[in-house]
Amino acid sequence: MSFEALGLHANLIRALTDSGYTKPTPVQEQAVPAAINGRDLMVSSQTGSGKTAAFMLPALHKLISADVVTYDNSKTPNQERQSARSRGDRPRFVAAKPKMLVLTPTRELALQVTTATDKYSAYSRRIKAVSILGGMPYPKQMQLLSRNPEILVATPGRLIDHMDSGKIDFSELQMLVLDEADRMLDMGFIDDIEKIVAATPATRQTMLFSATLDGVVGNMAKRITTDPMVIQIAGSASKHENIQQKVHFVDDLSHKNRMLDHLLRDESMDQAVVFTATKRDADTIADRLNIAGFAAAALHGDMHQGARNRTLDGLRRGQIRVLVATDVAARGIDVPGITHVFNYDLPKFPEDYVHRIGRTGRAGRKGLAVSLVNHAEGMHVKRIERFTKQLIPVDIIEGFEPKKTASAPRSAARKPGGWKPGDNRKSGGGGFSNSKPGQRSFSKPAGAGTGAAPRKEGSGGYKGNRSSEGSARRSFGDY
Repeated sequence: MSFEALGLHANLIRALTDSGYTKPTPVQEQAVPAAINGRDLMVSSQTGSGKTAAFMLPALHKLISADVVTYDNSKTPNQERQSARSRGDRPRFVAAKPKMLVLTPTRELALQVTTATDKYSAYSRRIKAVSILGGMPYPKQMQLLSRNPEILVATPGRLIDHMDSGKIDFSELQMLVLDEADRMLDMGFIDDIEKIVAATPATRQTMLFSATLDGVVGNMAKRITTDPMVIQIAGSASKHENIQQKVHFVDDLSHKNRMLDHLLRDESMDQAVVFTATKRDADTIADRLNIAGFAAAALHGDMHQGARNRTLDGLRRGQIRVLVATDVAARGIDVPGITHVFNYDLPKFPEDYVHRIGRTGRAGRKGLAVSLVNHAEGMHVKRIERFTKQLIPVDIIEGFEPKKTASAPRSAARKPGGWKPGDNRKSGGGGFSNSKPGQRSFSKPAGAGTGAAPRKEGSGGYKGNRSSEGSARRSFGDY
């Protein structure tokens, strides 16, 4: 099936062609025609399946076709302010009246949706889409709202701030989209979502996208939709057949760091995301990787929005080769150059594992997801395997073999000709070392030059994602 067969406006087809999109994904094939016909949707689809286009393309089609961006009977907010100035009155802020609202759980996802919207509407310049989210200065947001955008993409908390202050009026809203609804509920946004939905017209068209439609998500979806069409392309436990998954068992922190350093030097790697459990670890590891010669940067929730935007822009431009991030990056980053994902720390919830590895292998491309796992975390791996309904094979690299073996029999296979140990590196050395002579070293063997004895296995223990590991890692005594 082609995009033309979906009945989309010619301007959208032209923009899709320019962007290199030739045919719709399965979720787009089902969702786009139904949404154009005005149906409410409940969609369960895996990450990277093209769901942003599945709701944005029909929305843009309807906005373009209805020509809702003209103001024949009313003045625009800018015209209202100009009239006030001409009368000598103090200009008042006129509430924005969007035609479409997209709710997302994270700032990164909101920005991704807005960027995709700008791409799809490249030949429909009169349609404006803006992001309203936390971390952005209020004056900047007021400036964006003053444009009276047709499409508003927002995180729930900041959106309610503007609703309460009278800066947004949903009386003309036609379409409401809840993107990553399961994640928003996991983050505790249920009350905010209920308040936002209550402020929108009952005549709106509602589209809900989620990794799962079970439990609380399904109950909420039924409450806010009317006679919805249910589309289930692939559950959150999809096998991700285009992503090769591996587990590498590590003995301790030093072993883990040496392993990561080795894997990041793989010649087949274009860009990578390294996921950590804490914000502090993301900063520290990114700094150490930069010292080792990698073009690395951190991304986490404590960063100002401007810094987060610059980091993501650098990643998209290829200026950043390794992004070290917390789960804030597990959803909402769509960069084609990301070929590898590394779980430096395993995620707290199995479903987050699915979203993490979904940062690679986007739109059917090939990807590699590697988890560096301490032996004590074997049960975490089993929970992930039960959730995804597949076994994650264990890989062993020559020169980096763990001293222990897995607690339960697993499939361990060494890929022939795969990960070759780097030059000038001893298997017993510290992690994140520089492979080029004369450059600064990221690390040193445990205890070297510090007067400290090397850590014995089991002393000061690596205990999964618990604070004991974080405390040990932050001291970098093993580096």
